[in-house]
Amino acid sequence: MAAAGRITCPVLVDRVTTAEEAARHVEHGMSVGISGFTGAGYPKAVPGALAERMEAAHARGEEFRVGLWSGASTAPEVDGRLADVHGLDKRLPYNGDPTLRRLINAGEVDYVDAHLSHSAQQAWFGFYGPLDVAVVEVAAVLPNGLLVPGSSVGNNKTWLDQAEKVILEVNSWQPRDLEGFHDVYHGTALPPHRIPIQLTHPMQRIGDPYLRVDPAKVVAIVETDAPDRNSPFDPPDEASRRMAELLVDFLRHEVAAGRMPPSLLPLQSGVGNVANAVMEGLLDAEFEGMTAFTEVIQDGLLDLLDSGKLAAVSATSFGLSPVGVRRFLDNPGSYKGRVLLRSQEISNHPELVRRLGVVAINGMIEADLYGNVNSTHVMGSAIMNGIGGSGDFARNAYLNFFVSPSTAKGGAISSIVPMVSHVDHTEHDVHVLVTEQGLADLRGLSPTDRAERVIAHCAHPDYRDRLTDYVERAKAERPNARHTPHLLGEAFAWHLSYLETGHM
Repeated sequence: MAAAGRITCPVLVDRVTTAEEAARHVEHGMSVGISGFTGAGYPKAVPGALAERMEAAHARGEEFRVGLWSGASTAPEVDGRLADVHGLDKRLPYNGDPTLRRLINAGEVDYVDAHLSHSAQQAWFGFYGPLDVAVVEVAAVLPNGLLVPGSSVGNNKTWLDQAEKVILEVNSWQPRDLEGFHDVYHGTALPPHRIPIQLTHPMQRIGDPYLRVDPAKVVAIVETDAPDRNSPFDPPDEASRRMAELLVDFLRHEVAAGRMPPSLLPLQSGVGNVANAVMEGLLDAEFEGMTAFTEVIQDGLLDLLDSGKLAAVSATSFGLSPVGVRRFLDNPGSYKGRVLLRSQEISNHPELVRRLGVVAINGMIEADLYGNVNSTHVMGSAIMNGIGGSGDFARNAYLNFFVSPSTAKGGAISSIVPMVSHVDHTEHDVHVLVTEQGLADLRGLSPTDRAERVIAHCAHPDYRDRLTDYVERAKAERPNARHTPHLLGEAFAWHLSYLETGHM
């Protein structure tokens, strides 16, 4: 019996092979769908073996590049390694690797930055072309051929359904106790055959605990025993703590105003230090019986689960630090029934975000005076990571926050600018902006009122007078265009100044 009992399907057990042999099923020009979401559940062996094949082919003067589809970001041994050997010609729908980011911004790799809830549907519609091979990590293959998912679900269901060939990696590092942690919904039919998704609570089960695959498509199974990319989190800095304090205090205000219950509404938080600082702030706050309907379970959510303040969390992936992973692995059974992992087309589904009344907390690169937010591009053109799930949640949330320090690069860049250099979230989708300077509630305000509040509460003092001057001159120079005052000849002057001089 293979992999210490992890592969028990009699039809599939004979397909166990090496990563090198499995990688031979991938050829130049193919599209490859892989598991993985924010450093969890990605294949550990086949991508490296594929990179070696690519490197050898390039040394012979042969082309060998593929398109790579995933759930979200993966790890250096996937995105970084394949980018390092110049083996990618297309990447979607999200990337967080610095080596690959450099190649995307250099124009070598085509990047399709998509809302994470949309990527599975767009694949089904054929917008990305045919999917040749899926490489999916799982925790076990059961006797009946069902697959026990690992530490993320992401787009795995879609890749397994759509791929012509399937390679499975069965990773013994993934706890066998993960069986029962998942809810994989198979009812997202294409229009006009859709029915409403029957989910009214974050922990309601609407699908199956397993992934399914046609055994005839499985061409190889590779056994691994390797950890996820468990990156440590930096302790929240003073700015992050200040933003967390402002945000938590604002939630108190919403409860006092009767706009949400004392247990709050289901929470969604993006990844990073500010998100963890907010969870830390909630740990010390008075709210009890909270829930989360989010994408990624970071250490902060695990802390809230352990404290008992968070009753349950629905997500699509873990995204823990080494300390957080060890805590989970020491007793995974204690989280069963309180943690549910779903496909990202459900964890990020706009219909469900709107219905559940989610409170969304996401980061940004910059915001402008009127509340438009750029969360993806530096100076308008260079992609950072991608929109991820922020748009899925922000437009449909009951209440959303966008958070960022008020400056970057030691004060050389203001995060509050006259006009954002790239728009991901329009002013119509942004409720609250938060920096360490303060919080601006933009709901119910006209554009000029928003500008006044953003300058007063969110802009760094070094930039406030210049922002005020910009608005006042825009009003004076265009008296018949004062609804959203702009000086079109100056709107991007701050960005141009930074590119030319290194300072806005």
